Amino acid sequence: MSFSELGLIPEILQAVTDAGYTTPTPIQRQAIPVVLAGHDVMGGAQTGTGKTAGFTLPLLNRLARHASTSTSPARHPVRALILAPTRELAMQVYESVKMYSKHVPLRSTCIYGGVDMNPQIQELRRGIEIVVATPGRLLDHVQQKTIALGQVEFLILDEADRMLDMGFIPDIRRILALLPANRQSLLFSATFSDEIKKLADQMLKNPQLIEVARRNMVSETIDHVVHPVSSGLKRNLLAHIVRHEDETNQVLVFVDTKFACSRLAHFLERHGISADSIHGDKSQQARTETLENFKSGKVRVLVATDVAARGLDIEDLPSVINFELPHTAEDYVHRIGRTGRAGKKGKAVSLVSSEERHRLADIQKLIKLEIRQEVVPGYDPEPDFFDAEGGKRRRSSSSAPSPAAAPRAAEGSSERRKRSEREPREARETREPRERSPRSRQPSHIAPDGFDFSKPYEQRNPAGDAGSAEGDSATAELRSGQKPQRPIAFLLGGLGRKH
Repeated sequence: MSFSELGLIPEILQAVTDAGYTTPTPIQRQAIPVVLAGHDVMGGAQTGTGKTAGFTLPLLNRLARHASTSTSPARHPVRALILAPTRELAMQVYESVKMYSKHVPLRSTCIYGGVDMNPQIQELRRGIEIVVATPGRLLDHVQQKTIALGQVEFLILDEADRMLDMGFIPDIRRILALLPANRQSLLFSATFSDEIKKLADQMLKNPQLIEVARRNMVSETIDHVVHPVSSGLKRNLLAHIVRHEDETNQVLVFVDTKFACSRLAHFLERHGISADSIHGDKSQQARTETLENFKSGKVRVLVATDVAARGLDIEDLPSVINFELPHTAEDYVHRIGRTGRAGKKGKAVSLVSSEERHRLADIQKLIKLEIRQEVVPGYDPEPDFFDAEGGKRRRSSSSAPSPAAAPRAAEGSSERRKRSEREPREARETREPRERSPRSRQPSHIAPDGFDFSKPYEQRNPAGDAGSAEGDSATAELRSGQKPQRPIAFLLGGLGRKH
């Protein structure tokens, strides 16, 4: 089947041909005719299978009847709204819209946060038919009354599951309340969950479910491998892997936190590997420049948080490395979806420490695939890595001490030996005072001179003679219930003052 058999108009077919595409992907073959027929769609496909074109081409085809070369903003109201969770994904969708609509006089723009709103406001004021936006910035424009959504005919949610993960559902519900009820809605996602289906029930009318692969299935063109490794050796192993790859191959590395992202990029730079980082704390301009440098080959290794797991469309990216496994198993599907795109081969490498075993188990359960494990000589995992996975013994390749672990093992053995030599002497020093000193056996309320702090104070004469008149009077006072007089400081003229 070719694109000409899908019912697209000649202008769009020409744009598809100019882009170099001749045969539609499975998701495109199934989704395009359904969208052209005006049905709501809930579409799912593996990342990198042409999902974006699956909704962009029929959208442009249906909007072509509104195409106008007029300069009046009134002739260009917002008729289609495409929501994406991240700036990078929004820009990728916008580039596809521009590419496929170049022969059709339809205007489009992309609005997202992190940049000045004024250029976006000027763009919206001149009239725009297709708006690609992130939810937060779109609501900012709604609040500023710089965008009107009363004539929207098409709503598309791309990567809806990521919207759920990022907490955008309240924003999406606010946006849905601003849109006309009579509209066509499409929901596309690489993975489906029960929450996504609940959202689809709320926003879609009699939707047609289109899944070209098993739910949460990963591309068959991707080769998966796990390298068990101690957490302290991960950085060195990453540098080792990158150095032994073809120098022309670029690598996308995923970490969990922004702090770890920047630190890892600096570590690679110090070891002579061209690297840069991308995460949410970077400005939009810096993120754009970093992506351009990576796509152009100026940067060999790009270290990223999950903000880059969606929306990065890099041609011929040979491998993705999970420096840390994601906390959510579905994010593994999106991370590795950056490689092995459009039927090309890719490699997904994961560096897994002992404390990440449960994440690995969740991922294997989700994708229904047992990922092979290979220990890299010299970069062994913790001793309990295989034991905790069902009583497996450490592999023969990891039985010998690694060069990196040997100094630490020798140091630990030396320390234990010194401690054992020191122990008898320390034990004697702690035992002997107890045998020599009877004080240690006295109760805590008995002073060294025998004074008992737990008993009421009794005044005694200097000679300590309990049979003196002064002693007898004090004893009499105690027996009669009267409180005995206590001596006070000599300088204050107390009872103990001598004349």
